Amino acid sequence: MFISVIICTYNRDKYIYNVLKSLADNTLPYQEYEIVLINNNSTDRTAAECDRFHTDFPHIGFRYFTEHKQGLSHARNRGIQEAEGDILVYVDDDATVNREYLQTYADFFRQHPQAWAAGGPIIPVYETQEPDWFSHYTKVLITGYLYDGNKPHPFKHGKYPGGGNAAYRKEVFSITGLFNPELGRKGNSLIGAEEKDIFDKMTQAGMIFHYLPTAILYHIIPEKKLTREHFNRLTYSIGQSERMRTRSVSVTKYMKRLISECIKWMASMVLLCGYTLQGQPQKGWMLILFRKNVSKGLLGM
Repeated sequence: MFISVIICTYNRDKYIYNVLKSLADNTLPYQEYEIVLINNNSTDRTAAECDRFHTDFPHIGFRYFTEHKQGLSHARNRGIQEAEGDILVYVDDDATVNREYLQTYADFFRQHPQAWAAGGPIIPVYETQEPDWFSHYTKVLITGYLYDGNKPHPFKHGKYPGGGNAAYRKEVFSITGLFNPELGRKGNSLIGAEEKDIFDKMTQAGMIFHYLPTAILYHIIPEKKLTREHFNRLTYSIGQSERMRTRSVSVTKYMKRLISECIKWMASMVLLCGYTLQGQPQKGWMLILFRKNVSKGLLGM
């Protein structure tokens, strides 16, 4: 087994069949990959939808587990434990992938035996429509949008793959350790940063990760994610996550993050002025609200 696709899910019965089907419809021969699904205590019809997929695609290597410890990091770590492949590909449970997705990862890791990790574009698919207050920055924040051109290359300038579309050699986790269970979604909580924590550790270990433009994930964005309430909860949780992540490393790491936050405030003010001059002040003010909420979470307010 070369590739293990790991899907961690919690109450996403509306979407789970479609992501599984998109993987089954891939061009990579089914003998070369397996799907490992980790159900993190879902209370909806997730199990029934997984059974439907297994019935419809019996030739696909599909293994289903329940992780009773609540939290995305616990589910991600269970996936590492259960996976039989050398390459672990994490795919979000509310998405679909293009037909060349798995073949792209398989070809890349075979052709680059020294590569440690890779990720591809994340393209939002709105169930309603994109709000007029979206800027590039809030779009990335809410949808996970990632597009870095149409040519493969190493990620640069502190960038890294999105957590819902990332592939790692399994050996990575023997070096960095597993995902931090204090970070990551837990039920309806929006705490995150578990992927950033891993990529930071990889960077410190000298590992390089690559951008692959033909490994595309289409991230479905429901209307509820475009509300002011969700925006406030998510941005405050980003600050909380960064506070937890950096303080778990050292006081110095946390202080550096506070300094970085001051710089981000200055950049946000510049962007507010720019959007206002363009006649789009709502985009600028949402960035100020974003910064305000992150800072409050970062300071534990």
